[in-house]
Amino acid sequence: MEDATTLTFRNGHRVTFVAEDVDERGPYLRLKHQLPEADRQAGPHWHPVLTESWTVRHGRLRFVVDGTQTVLGPGDTLTAPPRAVHEFWSEAADTAFDHEIRPPLRHWQMFRLWHNLDAAGRTTRTRVPRDPLALALLWDYQDGYLAGIPVWLQRVVLGGLAAVAERAGYRRRWLKIRPHQH
Repeated sequence: MEDATTLTFRNGHRVTFVAEDVDERGPYLRLKHQLPEADRQAGPHWHPVLTESWTVRHGRLRFVVDGTQTVLGPGDTLTAPPRAVHEFWSEAADTAFDHEIRPPLRHWQMFRLWHNLDAAGRTTRTRVPRDPLALALLWDYQDGYLAGIPVWLQRVVLGGLAAVAERAGYRRRWLKIRPHQH
């Protein structure tokens, strides 16, 4: 059984809520990820305000941040500042890493939404929501943009579909807090 702070995806990816608080540098969210298989984790995207940092506990992660490729091993940390295009892969089975998001905005809600869709079988093998409205809502909750697609187009198309999803009750349906979720 999962504890109250862990989301487990169908592929075995576990995301554990560690803390959400404020320190001398401002508000943050800390998560722990456990990845059972080597696989692509996030395609190229960027956040206007968020800074993300990753520290590998064990295993190996490969990142591309603003065109620079870096491979991290145990104890290594990498940070993507606001507006930096980043993507990453796990390169070894059983990789675990710490993930810090500053400020948190809606990142934990994004993982909950994504998990709930995945648990209901509403995502593809690569964890992409099948329903365009659910996909647009997930896009909205990531508080960022996909790289290579004009921002204005994402706002019009995905932002418009996210607004329709809100009106259609998707947030209520897919983000409701279930037992065993933080």
